[in-house]
Amino acid sequence: MGADAVMAEHDDAAAAALDQLRGWDGPWTGLRVAVTGLGVTGFSAADTLAELGAEVVVVDAEATEKKQRDAETLRIVGVSDIRFGPQAVSTLPQIADADPDLILTSPGWRPDSPLISAAAHAGIPVWSDVQLAHRLGARPGAAQPQWLTVTGTNGKTTTVQLLEAMLIAAGKRAVACGNIGVPILDAIRDPIGYEVLAVELSSFQLHYTEALSATASAVLNIAEDHVDWHGGYPGYAAAKARIYEGTVTACIYNAQDPVTEAMVAAADVVEGCRAVGFTTDTPDVSMLGMVEDILVDRAFLEDRRHQALELGTRSDFAELAPQHMVANTLAAAALARSVGVPPAAVQQAMRDYQLTEHRIQPVAKAEDVLWVNDTKATNPHAAAAALESFTDVVWIAGGLPKGIDYAPLVQRVGHRLRQVILIGTDSSQLRSSLERHAPGVPVIGAGLREDETEKALRSAAGRTAMRTAVELAGRLAEPGQTVLLAPAAASMDQFDSYGDRGEAFIEAVAQLMQSKGFSTD
Repeated sequence: MGADAVMAEHDDAAAAALDQLRGWDGPWTGLRVAVTGLGVTGFSAADTLAELGAEVVVVDAEATEKKQRDAETLRIVGVSDIRFGPQAVSTLPQIADADPDLILTSPGWRPDSPLISAAAHAGIPVWSDVQLAHRLGARPGAAQPQWLTVTGTNGKTTTVQLLEAMLIAAGKRAVACGNIGVPILDAIRDPIGYEVLAVELSSFQLHYTEALSATASAVLNIAEDHVDWHGGYPGYAAAKARIYEGTVTACIYNAQDPVTEAMVAAADVVEGCRAVGFTTDTPDVSMLGMVEDILVDRAFLEDRRHQALELGTRSDFAELAPQHMVANTLAAAALARSVGVPPAAVQQAMRDYQLTEHRIQPVAKAEDVLWVNDTKATNPHAAAAALESFTDVVWIAGGLPKGIDYAPLVQRVGHRLRQVILIGTDSSQLRSSLERHAPGVPVIGAGLREDETEKALRSAAGRTAMRTAVELAGRLAEPGQTVLLAPAAASMDQFDSYGDRGEAFIEAVAQLMQSKGFSTD
């Protein structure tokens, strides 16, 4: 037998062995697994694998204080091999003098990172925690949950939170998990089990995950994001589309985003699975949508050609609901209705829901100027939703751009902009788009020595830059305008996270209000 044939036979045998890794009684004992990253995902993965009897090594480039504490906890449960430092992630870790059988990666580990690239070269499978959870299912004796899965460029967290609230209002034992809330491996390890999992999935997780066979799945919208990680927009969109593969009951799509409908049309689903659209316009048959200010369902009822069920009204929201909030609610309602949640529970969730921090969050109003924190707008699509909620905007924007083209955003919202203040260590792409497509909009502000001010904003540490930006906005904003932080970029160039960036904005606004004698309460 030739060398190629031997290698092929070995690969077939390895694939067959991995295919047997299903359920809690599968052949996990002694399996060599490298877990990349000791964040929330990595911790839950290592803990789960240790319980299954696998030989686990955890690698992470950085040994923060929290990670050191988590490492000590893992050592107590039997994960003794935990390696920190750049050298630990530069190549495949050896486990008992052999390559791992499997890599369990945390979201965000790029396919071109040295360790993941080495695994691909060696033919070693790379799984997400979501795939491991799907393979395991609930513990023996616990309820096997239905999976309702959600992805999209924007709105995932809001949609999943609303979905969880709708399910609980209907009396179902449910939990939001995945890329939000409870780690999915913790959810499936619950000793009682859940009836339904409301699962938020990022494009990173989907990239490393097989078909999930969800009861219902949804892609909320698609726009350029994380194209650097995925090697371009097609790779990003393909990762998102994976959520529909194997769906059993309903593929939920955005009728106002043709890309999501095309994804459903191309998906390999279970026979009988339905395509169900949502729209903020009047819905067609097999859709959810709006009739004036009423949210209605024309999909999950028998006489859907001639009738519609009222799910609630716009006035049911505790706070003013922007258009994208209504769309997210309709998507959540479609998922909930697919598992029998009654209209009354949908309406109750709408009434109880509170907007999350950092998403179109008003933080102050003084001198007829509204200050709004939307730091969670880490890409142009999310920023557009925020900017279109207001008419006259002093826009604080910029940060780590992720290889995105800003021209469509500026063309779409340029007429709403009155001033732009750029933060971030390199916002040259956004500045260039503003100069080309909104040349009449001042950037930084006329008469403020723009070159020196922008240089200071680029070079300053995050909180110093934000204070400067807020002080500038306070000088520039006129009565009736909104100062909006909607960066359209990631935060890691100057901040620890988008939340850290939002808190810096809130703190700076509070300081400005205090200096003027106003309160932010």
